[in-house]
Amino acid sequence: MLERIPDESNLAELTLRGLILGALITVVFTASNVYLGLKVGLTFASSIPAAVISMAVLRYFSGSNILENNMVQTQASAAGTLSSIIFILPGLLMIGYWAGFPFWQTAAICSIGGILGVLYTIPLRRVMVVQSSLPYPEGVAAAEILRVGSHDEEHPQAGDGNKPGLRDILAGGLVAALFSLFSSGFKLLAEGFSFWISAGQAAFRLSTGFSLALVGAGYLMGITAGIAILIGVVIAWGVAVPLLTVNSTLAAGQSLPELASKLWSSQVRFLGAGTIGVAALWTLATLFKPMVQGVWASLGAISGRVEASDLRTERDMPAAWILAIAAVLLVALFVVFAYFLGQAAPDLAGFAFWGLVATCVVFAFFFGFLIAAACGYMAGLVGSSSSPISGIGIIAVILVSLLILGVGSLETGFLDREGGKLAIALALFTTSVVLAIAAISNDNLQDLKTGYLVGATPWRQQVALIVGCLVGALVIPPVLELLYNAYGFTGALPREGMDPGAALAAPQATLMTAIASGIFHNALNWNMILIGVALGIALILVDVLLRRTGKASLPVLAVGLGIYLPPTIGMTLVVGAVLAWLLESALKKRAQAAGVDEEKYADLPRRRGVLLASGLIVGESLMGILLAALIGTSGKDAPLALVGAGFEDSAQWLGLLVFVVVCVLFHRQVLGKR
Repeated sequence: MLERIPDESNLAELTLRGLILGALITVVFTASNVYLGLKVGLTFASSIPAAVISMAVLRYFSGSNILENNMVQTQASAAGTLSSIIFILPGLLMIGYWAGFPFWQTAAICSIGGILGVLYTIPLRRVMVVQSSLPYPEGVAAAEILRVGSHDEEHPQAGDGNKPGLRDILAGGLVAALFSLFSSGFKLLAEGFSFWISAGQAAFRLSTGFSLALVGAGYLMGITAGIAILIGVVIAWGVAVPLLTVNSTLAAGQSLPELASKLWSSQVRFLGAGTIGVAALWTLATLFKPMVQGVWASLGAISGRVEASDLRTERDMPAAWILAIAAVLLVALFVVFAYFLGQAAPDLAGFAFWGLVATCVVFAFFFGFLIAAACGYMAGLVGSSSSPISGIGIIAVILVSLLILGVGSLETGFLDREGGKLAIALALFTTSVVLAIAAISNDNLQDLKTGYLVGATPWRQQVALIVGCLVGALVIPPVLELLYNAYGFTGALPREGMDPGAALAAPQATLMTAIASGIFHNALNWNMILIGVALGIALILVDVLLRRTGKASLPVLAVGLGIYLPPTIGMTLVVGAVLAWLLESALKKRAQAAGVDEEKYADLPRRRGVLLASGLIVGESLMGILLAALIGTSGKDAPLALVGAGFEDSAQWLGLLVFVVVCVLFHRQVLGKR
């Protein structure tokens, strides 16, 4: 195994070929994350698959090394993370403010927010990465993948050409792409099934989806989060919806399943929102002390109180550069917000105009700084994938909506412009900057941890992160435009006659838009939100008690997601989590039977499982984008369909059969090789 590259080494790191390869991987993973996030409200960490692809490609070039591969995964992971901007931007279409995604406005928000996220976490590197004992799960895992891959390149073994794992990613991607083609494209396989049970007027729903991308995402989440999501699904569809249907009256011509679905959408989802919000607040409260320490360390580094090191592995981007770039971005934010507001309200001028612009920019700039410290710590503690970015977005949209409500009331008639759309749009636009900062901050320190473990040069990694943000910002707008025109979003369809059931759910954007609209129209479902808050507090107490035993935990945010997400999404995630648990149990039994160390025995199968799961996500996502392009160019909702509506029952059983077969093959593939 390779040790950390020493300070005196001067290996090539930030190379032109690495930047080009990183940009290509960025395009693929950013597009995949945009699709997955809009469909199910989740994104996947791209560091490990990006590292694997980089090693598989660069090994054919002379002079490639572990540090160059690290730079590629750093660049790609930043861009993939930036796709979290989709958790808020589609809301501007849902309220009817935008009719599409203006390229330069969307790209500007993504790039400015992303680069600020990079800058804000640079001064935190020493205190949170080098000096702390935070686990940084994804960062450590990526470093191990890089080390193993580099070791294998120097010591190849006969017949072991699959060591870097590119074949695992490609295999998972091919299977998921074909399944998606036969389900979403040819319509020969269903995308899920639902079964309703009624007891009087109480409606219970049992359902799951057949999305292999969700199976991969659930596999990466693990059984703890899977159980929490399952609890959320049971609370929503086994308790809340049945109680509400019992106390509701069917409308003329309305079926019980239709009533239940409407009640879940209009009321129960806000129960989940309250749970998610209180879970995020609790996380921030528990991290308050280290967050303050991180902010203080940042101020110390920028002011020069902390002495800079001459060691290569300790050189961050100079404080002068950080301040200069931040100042340019602050000016750019003023320009972007002035353009955004000026387009909608050209008659607004003077204090009213610049007061609103300054309020939004200053909030995004400084609140984003506080969030960066919190997100960096949370990512180090629980990992980027488990950090409550959605909850932070909810908190941000509530705060900025209340702020705009107060400032906007000083200008007569502003809050009523365009039926209140302008104020809501301004709140969503401001939140998008905060969310971009939060997402990148969440990922940045994971990458810097990977770099620290392998001996990378920090300032070069930070440049790679900025490049990744710029590339991702150019990719996100056209992908968003393509997916919107092909599928539409819940509550926002680009053409008449489109099937609302086939629209992309964009769950976080739907929720945050509903919250902002509710605040400005004084129509927010506070009762269900407060019940969700009370539920979240009770679950937090349960989690605290479980953690004291040292044997279990209950991620409250995941419970909230289980309540909030459609059951066809939540239950499929649970399937992936159960698959991961079954594999872990089987690996443990095999290690005990063989009398060997479990960690060493399970290392290779675990890596193979992670890569296969990543491949499932990427394959289905890319096929979804390809189908979106066909739908957009043809103008038909199902241009490749080979069967009609009468095939739905058969498609459900065929889909279930193929779905089960793929899960079994996944299990066998992970366990089958040693």
